[in-house]
Order: sequence, then structure tokens, then C-alpha cells
Amino acid sequence: MMNAAPPFATDPDRVVFDRTELGSILTVYGRFVAAGEWRDYAMSFLRDAAVFCVFRHAAEHPLYRIEKRPKLRNAQGLYAVIAMDGRILKRGHDLAQVLKVFDKKLIRAID
Repeated sequence: MMNAAPPFATDPDRVVFDRTELGSILTVYGRFVAAGEWRDYAMSFLRDAAVFCVFRHAAEHPLYRIEKRPKLRNAQGLYAVIAMDGRILKRGHDLAQVLKVFDKKLIRAID
């Protein structure tokens, strides 16, 4: 009988978000869902990056990608927020600071 890995075992060849990182990302995501701006998300865990994509509708391209790239830890920073057109909106070593780029986007006029 083979020893099967637990269903949610971490793959050492994949980059993942830890519980704290994912909690921070989902807090921002929840605020935008409550505001009616975002409606869906997807996550990818690859060899070189963990990616959290945000969608307005499930059948379109992501509005934003929140990426974690460990290889950039000593350079521009581990985390980045990337817009739909590929522009890097914010990059840095601290996820909370990088996610602050969304603070300005949530402010809008109320009639």
C-alpha cells in the first residue's frame, strides 16, 4: 500500500500564500465584493509564483493580479499588484503596504 499525501499537503515545488497573506488578500477582496466592484477570484500556485486573480465577472480577464514571487525577495520585493493591462501598480516587501494601492480605488462619490 502506498503512502498517499494528505489532500492539502504543500508541494515543495510550488509557491503558495500562507494563511496570514491569504487573510490579508481576502479582507481586501471582501471589501470590494461588498461594494459591488468584484465578483469572483481565482488562485494559481506555480513553481515561481502564487497568483490571486480578481474578476468583475467570471468569464473575463482578471482586473488585477496579486502575485507573490520569492525570487524577487531581494530585488524589487516579493509582492506585486498588476493591472489588467500588465502595469505594475505597486510592488514591495510588505503585503499590507502593497495592498494599500486598493484603498484609493474603493473611495467613490455617493449620491
